[in-house]
Amino acid sequence: MFKTLIVVDNNEQRIAQNFENVITFDTYLRDYPKHNEPKTRILNLCDTGQYLSKGYYCSLLAEARQHQVLPSVKTINALRSDEHSSRHMQLQGRTVFFGQTHCEDDIKATKALFSQYPAPILVCDEQGVVKQGAIAALDDDAFAEFVKQLSSFTESVWRIHDKKRRYRWDMAILVDHQEKVPPSDKDAIAKFIKAAAKHGIYAQALTFDEITSIAQYDALFIRQTTAIDHPTYRLASKAQSLGLVVIDDAESILRCCNKVYLHDAFNYQKVPSLKTHVVADTSTDTIENLETNFTYPLVLKMPEGSFSKGVFKVQNREELIAKLTELFEFSALVLAQEYMYTEYDWRVGVLNGRAIYACRYLMARNHWQIYNHDAKRFFSGGFETLPTFELPKVVLDAALKACKTVGKGLYGVDVKEHQGRAYVLEVNDNPSIDHKVEDAYLGDELYMIIMDEFKQRLEARGRG
Repeated sequence: MFKTLIVVDNNEQRIAQNFENVITFDTYLRDYPKHNEPKTRILNLCDTGQYLSKGYYCSLLAEARQHQVLPSVKTINALRSDEHSSRHMQLQGRTVFFGQTHCEDDIKATKALFSQYPAPILVCDEQGVVKQGAIAALDDDAFAEFVKQLSSFTESVWRIHDKKRRYRWDMAILVDHQEKVPPSDKDAIAKFIKAAAKHGIYAQALTFDEITSIAQYDALFIRQTTAIDHPTYRLASKAQSLGLVVIDDAESILRCCNKVYLHDAFNYQKVPSLKTHVVADTSTDTIENLETNFTYPLVLKMPEGSFSKGVFKVQNREELIAKLTELFEFSALVLAQEYMYTEYDWRVGVLNGRAIYACRYLMARNHWQIYNHDAKRFFSGGFETLPTFELPKVVLDAALKACKTVGKGLYGVDVKEHQGRAYVLEVNDNPSIDHKVEDAYLGDELYMIIMDEFKQRLEARGRG
């Protein structure tokens, strides 16, 4: 059995008149934890509206003392965060005590609200924005209802976060169920969640709309195709600003998603890559310069694109000018790259500067890329997964060197090998990791390696 303590601010006497197990914050600070005390749960009724207030420290100390506490520090921070823009329009103008309501139409909404933000008093303003309420703000009628719900709640079995009790951290895995080619399939996501649990991380696969407050989490793992002018980039940036461990981070998204940046960085860092020019117009001089430096066919690439999208092959001057004219409607710059056909492209998975998997991706049937977005049947080619120690050294070295220009995240490096030389095509910030494909050699160990990296970064962060 748990011993329940109700902790109040020093000036809150009305609660003590109704319950015996009430102590002030000063008493909790001074007299606890006690030697050989039973399992204890803390109901923190102190005002938590201010950062580093007594209410904030009450929950913080309770967690340090391994007392089960409501609300948790994570809930307090989530309710205070500027990121918190969740709208609960059905409950606008309402005050909710312990997730209970007398209105049958609101039962589902109040329970969902309390599950999302487990706190004694939750106030929804006229815009539906949720804040944590204070006892001092309650009038006599509201206080009487609060005491009634408090009595019921203290006598109940707390089931808040029961399933997460053995976990140290919370992780949001960002997914998009509507993607045709997501970075990870459902089976891989399930394996990520299982591996996370073994590292003390409670992970959930959530869509962007389901992450109402990123401040509630300790880590963000993006398994949705990223772009710069896109919610994935904005969410990664916000999560980093709040101190979350993020893979892949906003800087990696910014660098990997723009091939102009990669081309410039590869040149500066002498990363072996295919000959590439940045094109800004379709003038006669530009076209003649391209024809002087390249032979047809020629590859044109949009600066942003993934999974072979935004990549085109032109066979002659007429096609070159037509395609450039089309692409310049969407981007001020286009990359022109030499065409090199190989039967397969290497994909090297790199995590924090270390190769963790390797695949050979065969070209799609009757196509020059590994993905054929116009095909109905043979959308992609075959693959072969092998241990990283079987990679040709030139391919491995090129992949690792390319990643140094980007960062220390999780990357997939596409490399062509021709006549004993390696040519880096691009570095992807959220590489494909599908069940029975990229994990075909390592199996579950691949997911464990990635989640272990999260664990190490969370440990280094010094929170949780």
